[in-house]
Amino acid sequence: MKKTALIILILAAALNAGLAQNVDDALRYSQIFYNGTARFNSMGGAFTALGGDISSLNQNPAGIGVFRSSEISLSPQLFNFRSRTNFNSSITDDYLYNFNLGQAGIVLNLFNNQSTSGLITLNFGYSYTMTNNFEESIEIDGVSDKSSLLDFWAEKIDGIVDSTLSDNLNAADAYLGWYTWLLDPLSGTYDTYGTAWTNYGKYDADYGKNMTRIITNSGYTGEHAISLGGNFSNNFFLGATLGITRLEYESKLEHSEKSDSVLASGFRDFNYSYYYRNWGTGYSLKVGFIYKPIDPLRIGFSFQSPTLFRISEYLNDNIVSHVDGREITTQENDASWFKYSLTTPFRTTLGVAYQLNKIGVISAEYEFVDYGMAKFAVVGDDEFDYTEKNQTIKNSLKSASNIRVGAEARLNRLYFRAGYGYYGRAYKTGDINDNSFYNSYSGGVGFREQNIYVDFGFTRISNTKNYILYSTEIETPVSNNNLNRNIFTVSFGYKFGI
Repeated sequence: MKKTALIILILAAALNAGLAQNVDDALRYSQIFYNGTARFNSMGGAFTALGGDISSLNQNPAGIGVFRSSEISLSPQLFNFRSRTNFNSSITDDYLYNFNLGQAGIVLNLFNNQSTSGLITLNFGYSYTMTNNFEESIEIDGVSDKSSLLDFWAEKIDGIVDSTLSDNLNAADAYLGWYTWLLDPLSGTYDTYGTAWTNYGKYDADYGKNMTRIITNSGYTGEHAISLGGNFSNNFFLGATLGITRLEYESKLEHSEKSDSVLASGFRDFNYSYYYRNWGTGYSLKVGFIYKPIDPLRIGFSFQSPTLFRISEYLNDNIVSHVDGREITTQENDASWFKYSLTTPFRTTLGVAYQLNKIGVISAEYEFVDYGMAKFAVVGDDEFDYTEKNQTIKNSLKSASNIRVGAEARLNRLYFRAGYGYYGRAYKTGDINDNSFYNSYSGGVGFREQNIYVDFGFTRISNTKNYILYSTEIETPVSNNNLNRNIFTVSFGYKFGI
């Protein structure tokens, strides 16, 4: 395992307020798991070459040119997240439910020419789509018999005089441990530390304790797409979209350790909490086309510019310790605030679709995105140098290939759909998560009358991820996490101006 990979994932564990804006932040806001109407979701989001669905405004704006009339749709969702963690052979399950608005939009037919050549239709559209749902609840629980988070803190502040810990931003979390009698200098020193597990260096540690970490995340990215597109001679469709993305993200980490008996130091237990929140707005531009060389065949292409986010960030952490002979101690660091910008990578998508007479349609597409191109930058008069963080992103993340396929079969007024999506590996070879990717499985059914429709779709997105709790000279405890997201979507639509 590469040392750089360990450092990166320690940052991702968010155990230090001074380590904000890390690789995980850059990847989280760069990845897009296309969401939308129930039809769009149940066909795996493979609509780059299809169009004709309001959700395609957020993917390939040329899809708006396929509309022959005005249309409005609304898609509420039920989101279910489930996690299973394996830490030192201890299995723990957790879950949550969340109701949200997955999609809402309207397409207005501005121009409709009854001829068969030139500009036949011109449409304007607006669509809101939740592009990411960050709701997660993960519990890691097990027995650690070799090390403690306190050892990580003790190693971090080695060489720093205890009287200066409160002034050292990189030691903010370890300072809380020192202040609450969980860390103390070894006898005769001022800058080398022992932990309460060893009675501050006087004994060998007798670990074998229960360790629990609970990670609770919430929030979303939601894109407002404003689009214009047209149909030229019924074989070429062109469109453009201005994307305005709202970002909201909250994360709370709680780490606790408990001894089964009172140690010589008097230590019983402690609980460390870390909270941070991101919020901001990003802007992007998308252009695309769909071409029909022959009537049943469609070829689509879209380009999405980098999204430029301006983000505000709030950080806070605290600790509660229980050491016999002393009062239960609570200490909190002063809250920290940051403002910065994040530029996510551009992405390109190429798709093909084939109409099987009036029986159904099949569609497939390939998307390219280079996550290593994500970049942080200063905002306003902030003088922070992001060079090192951006280099870490470039060294850690790589380009990925995403593939989506979908199919729809028609039986009178009923439609049956299925889809699959593969979202490729984002971490470079040598990283502990270099084999982490996402699979998406979906299906659904719909009913369509002349100008109304009701669709139901189900999507399951699964991935595995290795999570490092901390890293010490003795060991690096890792939890193997299996994560599943189940999305149930119902769409109601109405066509008018037919």
